[in-house]
Amino acid sequence: MASSTTITSSIPVASWHVSGAIACVTLSGRISADTLGHTWQDVRNRQMQWLGQGAESKTLQINGAAIEYIDGAGLAFIIDLQHAQALQGGAIELQGFSATHQNQLKRFAPFEKLFPKEDAVPDVGVLVKTGKAAVFLWNDIRDIIFFTGQVASELAWAARNPLKVRWQDFASVAVQAGLAAMPIVGLVAFLIGVILSFQSAIGMEKFGAITFVGPLVSLGIFRELGPLITAILLAGRSSAAFAAEIGTMTVNSEVDALVTAGLNPIRFLVLPRVLAGLVVAPILTIYADLVSVFSSSLTMLIYGVPLVNFYEGVLNTVLLEDIFSGLTKATLFGVVVASVGCLRGMQTGTGAAAVGISTTRAVVSSIVMITVVDGIFAYVSYRTGF
Repeated sequence: MASSTTITSSIPVASWHVSGAIACVTLSGRISADTLGHTWQDVRNRQMQWLGQGAESKTLQINGAAIEYIDGAGLAFIIDLQHAQALQGGAIELQGFSATHQNQLKRFAPFEKLFPKEDAVPDVGVLVKTGKAAVFLWNDIRDIIFFTGQVASELAWAARNPLKVRWQDFASVAVQAGLAAMPIVGLVAFLIGVILSFQSAIGMEKFGAITFVGPLVSLGIFRELGPLITAILLAGRSSAAFAAEIGTMTVNSEVDALVTAGLNPIRFLVLPRVLAGLVVAPILTIYADLVSVFSSSLTMLIYGVPLVNFYEGVLNTVLLEDIFSGLTKATLFGVVVASVGCLRGMQTGTGAAAVGISTTRAVVSSIVMITVVDGIFAYVSYRTGF
């Protein structure tokens, strides 16, 4: 049964007529964002209701013979009707459009390109995912090895040509990574000394060996915990900062500009930061060691161990070899943290999230590399006694 419905806005621009399997939308007057009003949604609702009735193929006719003017909103209205018709498998017919209006619509033909289909994500198996992860890991290890060689080469160049090093950048980075990090390093080191002393004293007190807590904690701090705490804090602070700085330059094509200008980005950007890490890390480690030992001595006062006894015990237990071992480890940690942060910054991709991803990778990679270097150093110390 044929039916007819007319839908108008304050200025009549569209009418909807249905006759069985054929529907007609007649456009007239000025078809624009100002005149469409609620007509757009009303016609679309009528269209979807009509398409949902019956299973036969349906044809939508759009008559534009009476159009006086049409803007981008009007073209989008027509394209929306076409898209809805195509999704339901119906046909579309454009009738009465002038040559000018036909040329305007041809600019968006075929209209399907305006609605690209999302590519289905292939469902790969565990074996494929494992293989991709292994390839990614291997490529990352290869990049780290290659970058390590570049940094070593530039450090050798700096040793031969100290006057050509950008010492001004080195000083700026050293202040930011060193002096600015002292408060957080001091706070964490103080708490570590207190916590270790309390925890050790609980067990040692049962054996009447409370006086050995100070030397035991101090030895662990100088050889292991001082360098490790400092390195982890630098990884979360300085390595992330290096990755963000260089990553932003990479996104803004500033690194490419350096290469175009004939400058070595490793020498220009990475070398001052690696040198700063090499110098700052052992200095901060000494500071952390002293703060931790001091907080440990204060803690032992609670258990009745005088400062003199604590000092004598530490002096007889901690040797210069232990201090130099920790400082050597701290120096390696400083180079690793600075290098990994710069590497992740150089690997920054494109897009708004690229710098954040590089910063996260810098922190995680730095901590992993610190663990690896610490394990290697522990084995070397076991074999050599250093």
